[in-house]
Amino acid sequence: MSMERMAKIEESFQRDLELKKMVDRWRNSHIHCLWQMTLSQRRNPYATLRMQDFMVQELALANKQLLMVRQAALHQLFEKEHQQYQQELNQMGKAFYVERL
Repeated sequence: MSMERMAKIEESFQRDLELKKMVDRWRNSHIHCLWQMTLSQRRNPYATLRMQDFMVQELALANKQLLMVRQAALHQLFEKEHQQYQQELNQMGKAFYVERL
């Protein structure tokens, strides 16, 4: 075999080797991508469950807070009405009976 022929065969061998390495890298990245997809698919239900749990907790806290706000508003309303009745009775010369201890 001539030196030119050997050089061409060597170049072809190198190209084939590089192509094989490229295909192996692609195959490895493809496998890694598939693994990541299945991992995220397995992880997503847990994330959804966690988010639902957080939502339930937030709703419970919001309901509790709303109840406290409504109770405070109702208390203020009763105090305001009581003071208004007291003023009206004072204008008429009357008063609430308050027991002193």
